[in-house]
Amino acid sequence: MDATRLDKWLWAARFFKTRSLAQQAIKGGKVEINGQRAKPSRLVRIDDRLKITRGELLFEVDVQGLSERRVSAPQAAELYAETESGRKAREAKIEQLRQDRQTRQQRPRRPDKRQRRELQKLQRRT
Repeated sequence: MDATRLDKWLWAARFFKTRSLAQQAIKGGKVEINGQRAKPSRLVRIDDRLKITRGELLFEVDVQGLSERRVSAPQAAELYAETESGRKAREAKIEQLRQDRQTRQQRPRRPDKRQRRELQKLQRRT
């Protein structure tokens, strides 16, 4: 086998849980092959470079192997090699999202039941 469908490869490499999700991502422009938008039926060959956007994360990978069957996670990881620049950018984005989540948790919240009762006691005193 020297080529396989893009949607099958993305599913087999475990980037998407189902082929239909992979097809939707491809049709939505979330997947590029060698810098070009692709169709689900586009053939993937070894040494192709893929840019896959999942949520807020961008994966930039080089195809190292082909498969039309979904395999275990360790075997699926052997089907591609993530580029160094893509990995660093993705890790930086993950760290940024983690920091954003921490700052969101520090925002003041509405008072809970106990705090409301204390506020009401203070208001009655004045």
